[in-house]
Amino acid sequence: MDMIVTGATSFLGRAMIKRLLRDGHQVWAVVRPGSKNRASFEEDVAGGPDLHIVELEMERFDCLPEKIGRKCDVFFHFCWDGAGSENRKRADIQQKNAVDSRKALQAAKDLGCRRFLFSGSQAEYGVCHSLMTEETACSPVSEYGKAKVNFGSWATAQAQEWQRSGISDMEYVHTRIFSVYGPGDHEGSLVNTCLRTFLADGEMKMGACTQMWNFLYIDDLAEGMLALALCGKKAGGYYNLAAGRDATMPLREYVEEMRRLCGGKGSTVYGELPPNAEGQAQLIPDITKITETTGWKPCVSFAEGIGRMLALMEGQPR
Repeated sequence: MDMIVTGATSFLGRAMIKRLLRDGHQVWAVVRPGSKNRASFEEDVAGGPDLHIVELEMERFDCLPEKIGRKCDVFFHFCWDGAGSENRKRADIQQKNAVDSRKALQAAKDLGCRRFLFSGSQAEYGVCHSLMTEETACSPVSEYGKAKVNFGSWATAQAQEWQRSGISDMEYVHTRIFSVYGPGDHEGSLVNTCLRTFLADGEMKMGACTQMWNFLYIDDLAEGMLALALCGKKAGGYYNLAAGRDATMPLREYVEEMRRLCGGKGSTVYGELPPNAEGQAQLIPDITKITETTGWKPCVSFAEGIGRMLALMEGQPR
């Protein structure tokens, strides 16, 4: 199939593209003009003739049909500026993302795609203290979460209107992605920071880490997105994308598990740092809907995922 992936050089985008190329799909990878990550991206994914680079700014995504010049099947939209903690608080940056993403949906329709998959976030739910299903009311705290909710509401209505009027039968699929980790994540992520610090026998200063948490390995994320993209029955709507309930536990237990897998090196001091932009969120996701719709379920345990990361870190400066 012909697959489009925006945000191609991002952590999630790279993983998705590598997974698609493995199955022999034609991938149209959309990157920013002059992207500083392009060279490492092309070396990492090693796409060969099946990988097509399209340079385009997000605000010009309505030009994608002209740039690609052929009908496509599935559109994966990962591009989203200002994902850092401070930028998540800025309404101007986040709402611009939502506006520019409308151009991506329009482009997918014009390209003849049958399915558009959007990378939403658990931040859309806001601060929850109980099981989070797709029917849980969204009360986002951050501007980041609010913008994701706003785009999802608009895109759902727009896709339904196109279907009713006979303009397009494209389905809109909104994934709410929980905490993802794995090789290729940014160096300042919690998992990467913990592993580097513990391997160096250093001290990690943390928040309270008493909240319930759920980590999903990056390869499992790509498999879940692909399962939704290729699902043989109607799949429009919202889906939680996370590890299973048995993987949900206090964040402190995840931290201590990483320290154990690093040979028990290093130490932790809890209660030192403030919560992030979303506040003290509890991640207690339910993934029944995606499992029942596609048959997908995560395969990589946290211990196995961390083991893979540690294997790749061997020989690197600590």
